[in-house]
Amino acid sequence: MESILIQGESISLVYSKEEYIDYIIEAESDPHNAPYVFQWTKAQHIEAMENPDILHITIVENESFEKVGYAIVAGAKSPHKAIELMRVVISKKSHGYGRESLNLIKKLAFEILDAHRLWLDVKEYNYSAINLYKSEGFKKEGLLRECILYNGNFDSLVVMSILKKEYKQPSIEDLIFEP
Repeated sequence: MESILIQGESISLVYSKEEYIDYIIEAESDPHNAPYVFQWTKAQHIEAMENPDILHITIVENESFEKVGYAIVAGAKSPHKAIELMRVVISKKSHGYGRESLNLIKKLAFEILDAHRLWLDVKEYNYSAINLYKSEGFKKEGLLRECILYNGNFDSLVVMSILKKEYKQPSIEDLIFEP
């Protein structure tokens, strides 16, 4: 049995294992995910799994223990109490696993790791993710203009964050998307 880091209603977050890497690389290179996710090598994933400041997490269904995604969270040992959500990839779409994963990651950051701030960056054209983050209390902090070279084009990244004091109290402004 896997050791569960945190459990939700339909999914759980477990520590990733080296034996999961083929699944993880397949999930991030899937055509539905690849335009939005940095592609890592097996060695990079293993290095992240071994780094005590990084939580490399696999998302599994509670009943079947089927892998449905993964996430990478950095800053677990940050003296500034700032946690970075480096990546969330969902391979089994349209089941609400993205939202539930995000809620479990917020709970992990604020209730278990005692973070003050949870932040992320997201490609500017990933409207679905931006809307999800806004609906879950994240605020847009800024734009890193044309900072990533992807398929011969420069992409911009939107930086978003949520503070511990905002964690359970989203305002109406947080629910309105502004492109």
